[in-house]
Amino acid sequence: MALSLPKPFLESTETEFSGLMETQIGTQGLKKQILKRGTSWKTPCVGDEVQVHYSVCVQDGVYFDSTRDRGTSFGFKLGQCEVIKGLDEAIATMKKGERAIFTVPPSLAYGEFGSPPLIPPNSTLVFDVEMLSWNTIRDLTGDGGILKKIVREGEGWATPNDADEVLIKYNARLENGTVFSESHKGVTFCLNDGHLCPALSAAVKTMRKGEKAELLVKSLLQIGNGDTRIDDDIPSYSKLTIHVELVSWRSVIDVTRDKKVLKKILNVGEGFDRPNEGSLAKVIYFGKLQDGSVFERKGSNEEPFEYICFEEQINEGLDRAIMTMRKGEKATVTISSDYEAAGMVSADSVLLYEVELIDFTKEKPFWKMDTQEKIEACERKKHEGNALFKAGKASKYVEFDHSFSDDEKCHANALRLSCNLNNAACKLKLGEYREASTLCTKVLEVDPMNVKALFRRSQAYLRTSELEKAEADIKQALTIDPNNREVKLEYKELKDKQREYMRYEAGIFSNMLSRMG
Repeated sequence: MALSLPKPFLESTETEFSGLMETQIGTQGLKKQILKRGTSWKTPCVGDEVQVHYSVCVQDGVYFDSTRDRGTSFGFKLGQCEVIKGLDEAIATMKKGERAIFTVPPSLAYGEFGSPPLIPPNSTLVFDVEMLSWNTIRDLTGDGGILKKIVREGEGWATPNDADEVLIKYNARLENGTVFSESHKGVTFCLNDGHLCPALSAAVKTMRKGEKAELLVKSLLQIGNGDTRIDDDIPSYSKLTIHVELVSWRSVIDVTRDKKVLKKILNVGEGFDRPNEGSLAKVIYFGKLQDGSVFERKGSNEEPFEYICFEEQINEGLDRAIMTMRKGEKATVTISSDYEAAGMVSADSVLLYEVELIDFTKEKPFWKMDTQEKIEACERKKHEGNALFKAGKASKYVEFDHSFSDDEKCHANALRLSCNLNNAACKLKLGEYREASTLCTKVLEVDPMNVKALFRRSQAYLRTSELEKAEADIKQALTIDPNNREVKLEYKELKDKQREYMRYEAGIFSNMLSRMG
């Protein structure tokens, strides 16, 4: 649609602005002269709602239309053919607060026919345009199904991820103005789970903290299967308008990338460094069951709990979560039954931890140590090895005692399994593979579905070239826990070793044939 033009307005001419630096936009002769620079680096995009002041004249003529004279700005959607093509292309280059002169050739204006009586055929137009503001509009689905208009810019650059927990305020209305759903006090939900309709989650994922937006949802067919009811007399093709504000969100990290260990950040930590395997971590945490009962509590502000990361001193899932934290960070960690300690809770339960990483110390890599540091590190490792060896002997204290009650037997059984698994890990490091496989077999006799025992026994079999036994254990472990990364890596190593052995056998067979020939 062409720009509508009211009665002629005789005022200043384009010659006032002669001598200004002129640049060319595109390849069709559109030219620009900046009178006043903008206040930002941003420019509007196709679909945005822009508000401008303008004056226009035929080149070498007088201005015949001006919004400044009328006292009202002019608004339109950029790139939607609501104005002449030259003005669309020109305003797309402008920043907020910028004022510029644009020379628009006939091919980008009214062409060979003009727009009589004000614009003769083949006229070049001159626009004096000031960019006042614009509302960003995005087509989130690419088909007009969900249009988003930014009403107020948010803070920073970050936007929520799929698993994050968001707090929003919103108001949703049907075409006839009926309030469909609203929450002025705010509602909290996980973006993966959604709320009200898929369009809401899709839009919130593009928003920044504090941002306000207006959504136009094409039809109620996109509402989804929520609890909200739609009156029978409202057509399913009705449009929905949602005003939404992203108040805040809490980042949720999928620690194991299989949704079995989820960390929700309550307070962001400092710096960028995180603990790694072998780090000495100082933490405060407590664990509770789904019914709210606390089953474990470690550390305090006066005396944080210290442990070595990835040395099987705490719940494996919690350990992995802490290794994603920064100093001073507070978080809640939700752990599925796959990562629960043996005998602690039932197999179908979930553990909930609240944890704060007070501080941590990373062990210096050996290649950065001086001679004295290497000797001290060797002494520490020797003492750690002695402690592990003694832990392996600890199982004898709970082997056979007929005076144990049922609860004590259950606890003793869990301790015995843990001791045997720790001892097996020690034997693997010492290269005593037969002893390691024997200890794992003891665990599996009591708990045939124990993934750690299957994994460590397969490691022992692999080192002694008992490839068939190793494959059987790995396959069983993968059947129980198909997403276990360590078991998958072990399976890959097994396959590599099997291929190497087949090449070795093929070579021997080839040599035998050559000698026989």
